Amino acid sequence: MSSKDQLYVKKIRNGTVIDHIDPGHALDVLHILNINGKRGEVVSAVLNVESKLLGRKDIVKIEDRELKPQEVDKIALIAPKASINIVREYEVISKKRVELPRTIKGIIKCNNPSCVVNAREPVTTEFKVEVTEPLRIRCHYCGRIMGKDDVLKQF
Repeated sequence: MSSKDQLYVKKIRNGTVIDHIDPGHALDVLHILNINGKRGEVVSAVLNVESKLLGRKDIVKIEDRELKPQEVDKIALIAPKASINIVREYEVISKKRVELPRTIKGIIKCNNPSCVVNAREPVTTEFKVEVTEPLRIRCHYCGRIMGKDDVLKQF
């Protein structure tokens, strides 16, 4: 049997498969989803496997869990090429690419300590996406520019 015929991780019966994650970011995805293995979740993570589309990619499989829209938005911030596959009874019933919205509200904070959103005012954070790769977002209130590393520090 050739290596192309083998699976790295078994299929899941029900849950979510996050595919086409930028290589090296599967653990960041698990962190964003607050998955640490201590609550008994069954999770598989495959890092740096071959990909026709990306050259290399990571994959995360989460059994018996479907992601909330806000979780998908967080994943889009660090893995803009990712796809979310919903699996039921071993079959993919839904497959969609993550989409980074042009405006990001209430997910992350501005890293400018002088920004109004950090002054304990009742203001919802808001960022405009200027570039998706490499990630470049601008705070609506103070104009601070943040990148992927700035975002990852918040999760």
